[in-house]
Amino acid sequence: MTLSSGASIMEIDNDGKRDGEEEDPFLAFIEHARSVISPEEDEDPSGNEDGYNGAGWGWIASRILKTCISYSSGVTAAILLADLSQAWGEQQRAGGPKKRPEIINLMKKKHRRSKLPNTVTIDSIYEKNFLSLSSVLEAVIVNAYVLPGTNIYMLTLGDYWSSNTIDLYLHRRYYELVDPPNGILKKGREVFLTGCYLRTAKEGSGSPRLLPTEYLVILLDEDLDDDAILIGAQFCSDSFSSISHDGVKNGVSYSLYARIESIGSLETQEQCGGSQRKQITLVDNDGVKLRFILWNEQVILANLFSVGSMLALDRPYIAISAENAIETSVEFCLEYGTATQLYSVPFVQHDEQVCLSSTQNRIQGSKLYAAVDPTQGPRLSQVILPCDSQGSIDFSNYPLQLVVADLHDKMTGISLYGVVADVFRERNTVGVVFLLKFEDVTGSISAKLHFSQSWSLGRVSVGHTVYISGLACSKNKQNHFELSWFEMEAGASFINLSCLPALLNSSCLHRLSRLSDLSSRSNSMHVCRVWLDQVDHCHVTTRFSHAPCGHFVEERPNGAFECSFCHCNCDGEVVMRAFYLKLTLADENTKIFAWCTGQTATELLQISPDEFYELSEDEQVMYPSSLENERFIVALVNCKRQAAYGSCDSQTPEADAVSWEITRALKYD
Repeated sequence: MTLSSGASIMEIDNDGKRDGEEEDPFLAFIEHARSVISPEEDEDPSGNEDGYNGAGWGWIASRILKTCISYSSGVTAAILLADLSQAWGEQQRAGGPKKRPEIINLMKKKHRRSKLPNTVTIDSIYEKNFLSLSSVLEAVIVNAYVLPGTNIYMLTLGDYWSSNTIDLYLHRRYYELVDPPNGILKKGREVFLTGCYLRTAKEGSGSPRLLPTEYLVILLDEDLDDDAILIGAQFCSDSFSSISHDGVKNGVSYSLYARIESIGSLETQEQCGGSQRKQITLVDNDGVKLRFILWNEQVILANLFSVGSMLALDRPYIAISAENAIETSVEFCLEYGTATQLYSVPFVQHDEQVCLSSTQNRIQGSKLYAAVDPTQGPRLSQVILPCDSQGSIDFSNYPLQLVVADLHDKMTGISLYGVVADVFRERNTVGVVFLLKFEDVTGSISAKLHFSQSWSLGRVSVGHTVYISGLACSKNKQNHFELSWFEMEAGASFINLSCLPALLNSSCLHRLSRLSDLSSRSNSMHVCRVWLDQVDHCHVTTRFSHAPCGHFVEERPNGAFECSFCHCNCDGEVVMRAFYLKLTLADENTKIFAWCTGQTATELLQISPDEFYELSEDEQVMYPSSLENERFIVALVNCKRQAAYGSCDSQTPEADAVSWEITRALKYD
């Protein structure tokens, strides 16, 4: 899929900036961080598509923001770069020399499979001295042997990302497959395993080892003659249609081969005593579908499966659907029985060449794609990205910043940085869905935010600058591009930079503006040094707000509260008193009228809403006069952008005539 820049709002000049666009300090720092943590040897001056091995733009942005959240009092460039360098070094295992077994080095050359979501590395097990039961190991057998003086089989395992190996006590259900040196579980065989307990090393007792696990899948390679013969001889004589009542009743053993079509979510079966189950839908070569059911502790086996992969089931337990509380038109379903053994031919994502558009070659000074000689064009013209079985391309490790004009159908793992143009809850939809209208300097697009229970992102409002990762782009029924975001999906994050506590104390991430610059600069967020002026024009009221979203609530005739933003009933535990404050800010040249609420208003007034509410009416009127000429550093955003969309709720302060919201404030001397 080739990306094109689309119709841009502003043209790009020869210096890499769009007309009228001020350089964003946050974006500039990301580019600086890239130059620090991605060495020159990560690039191929020839423009080879395999030439870039550095950190993706989204990874750097996410890591910077996570560090800012951890250091809420503020960060320095040194703190951020140190954290980024350490994290990138750990991810790349850049510390010591690689001493992984030679068999893994040889196999790594043709390894093109994407990691499963819960995969951990053997090196990380050693570092943390911990392994959760749901973790997945994608391992290569380095050695299979019998412990001296016993009949206990051991497997020495390595992986493609670690220099360490670890020993596993093999579960007895797999003993017939090991039989060194001729068994299938031998040196060079790949396996997936989960449900492992770690026997940690104690002083003087050797290295950590993995205790036996039943949950192991053996990987097969159809391009290898021995594996192709095994698949043909053992798994292709039976099909789903060959399963019969008589065969099940007489204990016939079946060996079946099918593609994983879907993996269901975890279900709780109340009619079965609260048992948990997962359903995997399988399709055989004749197009017949059967359900493969995992029960209770078996459900972690699903961590080893991926949609599109082929699954070979040797001796599955055959259950009659009607007797198993399964609503299906098919007579039988498969289960993981005591004799069942699983093999898999994993789905290998196709690599897709994605050309870099002119939009993405815009950033000034980026050594990744700025050529020394402009006539030579960008140093990197395309990258290789994974493509799944549905044709969707994963951009989670894309090296450049994506913008709205770059978005196309079937894109996943998208990270975007821009401004909220509008946000509101969708009515008459299944689940908790909010529609967010997002814009950057190239255009605007709608994103549907799906929450598992309720809004969980804190205060987000019009004009706020946000970073969103884990987005997917597709075409809707009107044939327009639309983004979707699911709160619980891996890689999904939503960070509001305008309300970030660390922002004002992190000079490397912002540039000070004067109030007179606000109308001329296109930056969506401004950080200014100001003082409070004309306190006789200060308007202070307290209202009740909904704690999860920070928006005001409305009291109904029956005494119940309803959130003006979430449109849900609020109980006393999530409703709190908050300020609605309007006041004048001034600097040496200009004055502006602005509003704020929440912690920002508390910081400016230097009193809590509850304490202010307890003051007498006269004291409330006089209180603001004590604040005149107090100096603050503030973050300001333009909250009137929604005028173009016209869906602002009348209960929110944004509907007022005040154009500027103070999103953060910090007192300074």
